This record gives sequence, C-alpha cells and structure tokens, in this order.
Amino acid sequence: MDALLTQRTLAEQIVAQQGYYLMIVKANQPQLRDDLHWFFQFPPIAADREQWNRVTTISKGHGRLEVRTLECTTGDCGYLGWPHARQMIQRTCERHVFRTGKTTTTITYGVTNVPPKEASAAVLECLWRGYWTIESGSYHVRDVTLGEDRNHMRTGQAPQALAALRNGLLTLWRRAGWTNMADAVCATGTSSPPPSRSLALPDFDGALGPPSHRSSMRQRPMQRCEG
Repeated sequence: MDALLTQRTLAEQIVAQQGYYLMIVKANQPQLRDDLHWFFQFPPIAADREQWNRVTTISKGHGRLEVRTLECTTGDCGYLGWPHARQMIQRTCERHVFRTGKTTTTITYGVTNVPPKEASAAVLECLWRGYWTIESGSYHVRDVTLGEDRNHMRTGQAPQALAALRNGLLTLWRRAGWTNMADAVCATGTSSPPPSRSLALPDFDGALGPPSHRSSMRQRPMQRCEG
C-alpha cells in the first residue's frame, strides 16, 4: 500500500472489514518510521514469543545487480501503538550499477497485520515486489515527477482528491502518447488546453500529446464540410 495511505484510520477500517494490510512507512509517518528504525537498529533480546524471519533475493538486469533482504519480526508490536500490527518489516535493497560502478543502499520499513503463520518473509517480499510494480508505474511518478511526497496537505479528503487528479493527468498523458511523464509535464504544464478540450473530445492527443503527434496533426489536410 502506498505510503500516502499509511494512516491509522484506514488500518482500523481495513481490519473492521476483516481485511489485511501491508503498509509502507515513509516520511508522512515520522514517529512510526523512527520507531521501526530504532527497533531494527537495536533489536531487543529475542524472547520465546518473538518470531524473526529473513529472505534474500537477487536479480540482475538492465545493467545492474540488486540484492534485496527483507526481515520481519513479531517483536513487541504493541510498542508501536499501530492498530492491529502483527509484524514489523525492514527491507534493504543494495543496487550496483555496472556501467558506473556505483552502489547504493536503500532501507524501507513497513508494518502488517498478517500473522507470521500466514505470511513469511518470502511471502511478504512477493507482496512488496508486486506493490513496487504498481509503484514504479504510477506512485513513483506521482511522488517524484508530480511532487506528491512534497505535498504536506493532510486536511479531510484533500490528499485522496489530489491523488485522483494526478492519476487522471497520468492517464490523459499516456493515452496521448507520452512515455516520459517528466517530458509531458514540461511540455503541457504551462499551456494546457481548456478542460472541455482535454476531457470531452475523444481526439485530445493533438493538444496533450508529444510533439510528434502534434506535428502529424498539423500536416493533416483540412476537410471541408459539404451541405
């Protein structure tokens, strides 16, 4: 689940509807993130009731090598004070780019109400990777290119409304032929057409599409209406 949706009320709602959650913890929950960081950096002496599990996956492609290690523990989830938390998660990703020789390490935290007997570290890693497929195609673009992570609006339904607007823009740009959303923002951010042209007319790609689309439209011969 996207970090924007890592909210106490949503966790309560999911459990009330007999569901499970896997929430990514980022800067929008600073106290929870700091608590998880502290716990994994200075883990307590493992008690009999605590369960620890770890899985490491390696992938190679696109000129880089990635080593991902996911650790999860039941620990003292009550210490977090997060609704119905059953497992705490730390995921470390080491990425080595062959062309530059650069190695980077990223540590991300998460929390879930799924008990260990139903979700081992390997299962949680599969779920996390499935989430990242969506993240890289949509959420990452919203967070970085459209600046969602820098938006601190938290009032009422405003975050959900803004997320819906960003998703709508991404859909329009992709339908118009854009593959690089940063280029789409630069090209249309200061001279977008009226909403009626963007949303009502089926052939809106002439206005929102990449330059190759717009130039091809300008070269089309004008059709004269008869009658």
